[in-house]
Amino acid sequence: MKKSRAVIVLILAILAIAGMGYIAWFGIGAGKTGAATNIKQGLDLAGGVSITYQVVGEEDPSNEDMADTIYKLQRRVEGYSTEAQVYKEGNDRINIEIPGVSDANQILSDLGRPGSLYFIRQNGSDGNPNYNLGVTEEGSIDYMLTKSIEEIMGDGGIVLDGTHVASAQATSTQSQSGTKDQQYVVSLAFDDVGTKAFADATTSAYQNGETIGIYYDGAFVSVPTVNEPITGGQAQISGMENFEEAERLASTIRIGGLKLELEELRSNVVGAQLGSDAIRTSLMAGAIGFGIVCLIMIVVYLLPGFVSAIALVIYVLLTLLTLNALNITLTLPGIAGVILAIGMAVDANVIIYARIREELATGKTLQSSIKIGFDKAMSAILDGNITTLIAAAVLGLRGSGSVKGFATTLAMGIVLSMFTALVISRLLINACYAIGLRNEKLYGVAKEMKPIKFLSKKPLFFAISIIMILLGFVFMGVNKSQTGNILNFSLEFMGGTSTTVEFNEDMSIEKIEADVVPIVEGITKDSNVQTQKVNDSNQVIIKTRTLTVDEREQFVTAMKDKFGVEESSITAETISATVSNEMRRDAVLAVIIATLCMLVYIWFRFTDIRFAASAVLALLHDVLVVLAFYALSKTSVGNTFIACMLTIVGYSINSTIVIFDRIRENLRGSRGKDLEELVDSSITSTLTRSIYSNLTTFVMVLVLYILGVSSIRDFAAPLMVGIAAGAYSSVCVTGALGYVMRTKIGGTQEVATAGVSASSGKKAASSKKSSETESKKADSSESAANKSSNAGGSKKKDTSHYQSTPRKKSKKK
Repeated sequence: MKKSRAVIVLILAILAIAGMGYIAWFGIGAGKTGAATNIKQGLDLAGGVSITYQVVGEEDPSNEDMADTIYKLQRRVEGYSTEAQVYKEGNDRINIEIPGVSDANQILSDLGRPGSLYFIRQNGSDGNPNYNLGVTEEGSIDYMLTKSIEEIMGDGGIVLDGTHVASAQATSTQSQSGTKDQQYVVSLAFDDVGTKAFADATTSAYQNGETIGIYYDGAFVSVPTVNEPITGGQAQISGMENFEEAERLASTIRIGGLKLELEELRSNVVGAQLGSDAIRTSLMAGAIGFGIVCLIMIVVYLLPGFVSAIALVIYVLLTLLTLNALNITLTLPGIAGVILAIGMAVDANVIIYARIREELATGKTLQSSIKIGFDKAMSAILDGNITTLIAAAVLGLRGSGSVKGFATTLAMGIVLSMFTALVISRLLINACYAIGLRNEKLYGVAKEMKPIKFLSKKPLFFAISIIMILLGFVFMGVNKSQTGNILNFSLEFMGGTSTTVEFNEDMSIEKIEADVVPIVEGITKDSNVQTQKVNDSNQVIIKTRTLTVDEREQFVTAMKDKFGVEESSITAETISATVSNEMRRDAVLAVIIATLCMLVYIWFRFTDIRFAASAVLALLHDVLVVLAFYALSKTSVGNTFIACMLTIVGYSINSTIVIFDRIRENLRGSRGKDLEELVDSSITSTLTRSIYSNLTTFVMVLVLYILGVSSIRDFAAPLMVGIAAGAYSSVCVTGALGYVMRTKIGGTQEVATAGVSASSGKKAASSKKSSETESKKADSSESAANKSSNAGGSKKKDTSHYQSTPRKKSKKK
């Protein structure tokens, strides 16, 4: 890089920081577009809308029907926010809480009346139409029923109802007219009963040139024509003008597939669950933690550390702008997750700068060391981040609720982290070199470390791990005998009691936290108490674990004595878990699939299943150690538990990849070398990275724990344990597991027979560059062969279309 170009790069970096900082702080225009204050916030930070529905026509609906309805409503309201909550209240009511919105009427209008969706034949058995075009009360022309639903149902005119729709998704496809225009459609899938009924109905409708209308909440939402008999259980509705129209129709069909019909009982706009002090301390923790991390990087890595601090500033600003652009709902644990991501973003910089120092120690020039350092760090950074990105993608596709929200934030953090480390940091460090900062003392030189014999102590390390994990199961058993649950499950997992109290004054959140919450905690002997204000009233909703009769009496007495509240102003209802069994199932299934996908990727990249198996076992080790901490400390297990465990999974696999990448590199051209010595050398050479990466992340979380509120501490404490467990397992357990598998499963202690020379299995090249070139050529040839094979053998899948005829609506004159 020329000096003039380097100056331009540095000036642009300063301008970028200033520009993004201005936008993040002040925003653009009157609406303050891009400002951090416009980031969509969750119920805990900004409040939202609370809507209560009651089941129509059934006094005591079954638990199965209620659970199915809650789960489908949860998936429906995720369109507003992944942090939306849906739970059972009493026996026949369902409560929906959607953060970040303040217009309850708009939400009610969008949701409609859940349930009651029908696919209706155009004509009845007597040949008379079931619906016709007519003039609505608003004066527009639209399709209207000519008979009552009951009459149509009795005549067999209902093809099927919404409960037989397995899925409804909006999507876009290429127009079949030969142009490049996009066509917006809704893809439907039916269950077995729906498939047969729809096949019969579309066959008849196609022969007679009839339509099949979709009727919901007292009106037709679409009246598609039938282009052909649809017998495969899948159909498409076309004719939408844009994606938003397709998404609205898909959402309507999904919510119309409820087993129960609901009607609105009440709706409220509720305030934030947490006061301004909680937000302020969390942000302060982030600022302090960020400053400490930057200081550590500068002290340890000197000029490169300063460059990484600048890259981290850019990373934080990009994160704020991306949260805004993607309309991601940010909760307090979400803030903690973003702050944690800052610590994790340091990892890539640590790997790079440690590599540069190693190259300088071998006598290479500074310029050459910078280039080689970035090149050699590339594989570890890419493999580690792609593995975690695979997990994020699976969690986003298969998970629901907070799991989906976590996956979005995680994927965003990974992409931005890689960009700032591999692009921004590289540009800045090269610019610093180009303007004359070429003294090696500014970069530091790695000191040669004698290999530490980690593997000789593997029996001790294995014993420690087994004892920690077994202690966890022991304490789970103790907890089970004492409380009936292996862990201290919170409201989100167990449900509880929701008590609405109308005070004699409009109490602030801070006053509620200071005066009311301690009294409730004293009664319940549990710190897991959630509060919400109902806007424009003196009502406060207090959620606790399930209260006994005695505890409810104590609660009423305390409210009367301390605050002068009338007993008639206190109402209590039993509420279900906000994390339903279906959501738990989705989360567990998503984690299993993500783990399998990571295993396959590691197997593919390292060409050895034993690498992948070792990585998964190390991941399992860290998760079980954290579970042991939850059992021992009786830390509350809520929504933050899911985020915590998923964070540990991603962090653990990333640390493991770094160790394996160095082992893979050292295996190249090491024929005949003792495998134990090679593994020890690999772990020792990455020890600096392991220490500083884990230290910076640990510091970020420690500051959160010290300054955060109780809900943040419940997130930070087990996370610190997970980081410590990950550091221990990556250094002491992972390499040892890989070694044992290589020597005990089809191998010996020599590298030549232990499973690798180069990643392609061919003779090792004289340098890493030529080896990588050969590998890329091989990959390219293999890819070309695959493409050729696929081109000759693949067959395009046929998809039937249930096409909607666009209709124009006009006002009556």
